[in-house]
Amino acid sequence: MTLLTGPCVIESEENIFKIAKSLEQYHEDDSIDFYFKASFDKANRTSLESFRGLGIDEGLRILQKVKDDFGYKIVTDVHESTQVNQVAEVVDMLQIPAFLCRQTDLLVACANTDKIVNIKKGQFLSGSAMEYPVLKMLQTRGCNEATYENSKKHGVLLCERGNSFGYGNMVVDMRNLVTMRNFAPVIFDATHSVQMPTAENGKTGGDSSMVPYLAKGAAAVGVDGFFMETHFDPSIALSDGPNMVKLEELEALIATIKKIQAI
Repeated sequence: MTLLTGPCVIESEENIFKIAKSLEQYHEDDSIDFYFKASFDKANRTSLESFRGLGIDEGLRILQKVKDDFGYKIVTDVHESTQVNQVAEVVDMLQIPAFLCRQTDLLVACANTDKIVNIKKGQFLSGSAMEYPVLKMLQTRGCNEATYENSKKHGVLLCERGNSFGYGNMVVDMRNLVTMRNFAPVIFDATHSVQMPTAENGKTGGDSSMVPYLAKGAAAVGVDGFFMETHFDPSIALSDGPNMVKLEELEALIATIKKIQAI
């Protein structure tokens, strides 16, 4: 099982190392392919006043230090094609945010590196439409057919994080997990799937109590891994706190997921 977990955004070096230290057990677990996740910039915040992170230079310095000190593999978001080469010098996996999953220049720039690329499905797209971002990646890497096997070979992943529904809510269509797996290995984003993107006061809301149910459902359907943002105290997190899993609750949830996958 692939596991991508960590805080949403780099709030401070002290915060990052406190969380990274708490995740050592997953790095040491031979049954888990563990990646530490944190964003140096959250470029799609609701308002100008929202905290975005420490920026690319300071953020990458901190992520490199996490990599050096703990031996973790690293995943972070890239928002522009001009960022890709600099970020690829540090990380092991590049992640394309959902709103950018159709941006050809960004996809091609990521494909031109030797890194695994995790493409988040836009909440405005069906699962079947994700064949085409995958195909852009594969064609850039010399392959002309979007299949699970080809994507696994060439390091392309898809990530499900729900669909927009009505006003200010997200709904996960579990059929997408099956459909998207025709094109690539699938990571289920259990925390962003419970977001409420248009909450009051210009901030994103969410309902983290629903994370375990969706995660267990995805495990039962069958996926290749999970993305779960975590924090020692989500109530004070500077981004996405309402949909995060508390560090103290993460261990039990992952243990349950592994049991379901074993069945």
